[in-house]
Amino acid sequence: MRWALVKVCLAVTTMVVVAFAIPLGLVIKEMARDRAFSGAEREAAAVAPALSITTDRDQLERVVASAGSDAGMAVHLPAGDGTKAVDLGRQRAADADIATVRRLGRASTTEVSGGSTLLQPVALSSGEIAVVEVFVPESEVTNGVATAWAVLAAVGAALVVGSVAVADQLGVRMVRPARRLVEGAHELGEGRLGARVPEDGPTELRLAAVAFNSMADQVVQLLANERELAADLSHRLRTPLTVLRLNAASLGDGPAAEQTREAVAQLEREVDTIIRTARDAKPRTAAAGPGAGCDAAEVVRERMAFWSALAEDEGRKWRMAGADRPVRIPVARADLAAALDALLGNVFRHTAEGTAFAVDLHNGEDAVIVLVSDAGPGIADPASAMARGRGSGTTGSTGLGLDIVRRLAESTGGDVRLGSSVLGGTEVRIWIQLDGRERPPVRRGHRATMRRRRRGAAMTPPRTPK
Repeated sequence: MRWALVKVCLAVTTMVVVAFAIPLGLVIKEMARDRAFSGAEREAAAVAPALSITTDRDQLERVVASAGSDAGMAVHLPAGDGTKAVDLGRQRAADADIATVRRLGRASTTEVSGGSTLLQPVALSSGEIAVVEVFVPESEVTNGVATAWAVLAAVGAALVVGSVAVADQLGVRMVRPARRLVEGAHELGEGRLGARVPEDGPTELRLAAVAFNSMADQVVQLLANERELAADLSHRLRTPLTVLRLNAASLGDGPAAEQTREAVAQLEREVDTIIRTARDAKPRTAAAGPGAGCDAAEVVRERMAFWSALAEDEGRKWRMAGADRPVRIPVARADLAAALDALLGNVFRHTAEGTAFAVDLHNGEDAVIVLVSDAGPGIADPASAMARGRGSGTTGSTGLGLDIVRRLAESTGGDVRLGSSVLGGTEVRIWIQLDGRERPPVRRGHRATMRRRRRGAAMTPPRTPK
């Protein structure tokens, strides 16, 4: 399509240039010829007054010398009463041409060797007709023609090149959105439901991109509706199950209490299986591009408001920092909420009542860091815990919570790290890359800065729910 447009533009521009350049070149040649013969006519006219007054050879020679070059002008006087014909200067025209001009009394031009001659008739006082011959060299006739033609050719070539360049740019402007539309259709067909097409380019392609994005959004919405129940289990079922398990733990001993705890454990296992199956079958539906994602600070505030009620029941102190201003991240709101619920659920599940916890949000130039820390006993083997989070199948915890968090971070090019928190327990750091590139190595100075910030935050007393 692009090269077809360039070829059409090249053909049309070449035709236009040829149609205008050839006639204009002929006009320039004719103008140069007219200019040369106009000069010859002026030279002949300068001799005419002298011929009407006298026919003396010496005087006429002086007039001819003052009017033009001896090699370029000649005067032919006819024979009169008792006088012979006189020829002044070098004759180039044929005698027949001179006789014809004398007989007709009309100026004429004739081709001679090396150029052309202008034969101008002049009436003498005796009534006879003299002929003034002015030689016009070929160089004067073509003077400036070659330069003018060269300029015309250069202008024509510039027009052709310029039109090709403009056509190429127009072709790129049309082909590039079309190619992106094709690539987006291939990606959508391969199951990458986050594929979107920039809505730019010509009007028709922009409308096509808008229609494609709308179709992709509808496909994502339809798939999301089908998996809505399974996708929401990560933060709609696990959270009440955590509360139910904690309440069952306070029932004491007895057959009914043991059966209740076993039923809750069985229900948790079934929910884990459903969540794992739904997540494995769920395609990536996060839309990439400007405006995609969510406000991390808003999600943090919302989930902390939910968990604060349970924290109050168990006497846990909690703190939230860095969520007082908007922080945009390229992660879907539901995914971030599920990750926070998974980590906070682990805090309530694996630490004793009254254990404090905190959530910190750090907004950097190229990444956003979410820190979830607690004052519990910590994780003895962080490597094994991360292995379970990658589905290694090791014994102990199912690792679903860390798996949710890991998938969320790695979808942006970030990662998840486990370590010791300033509260004395476990710290889970979620690194969310903002530009989608791989996370750069953390500089020592940056680690020290982050450590000082967390240490300063730890010195602030944890908030307690009112």
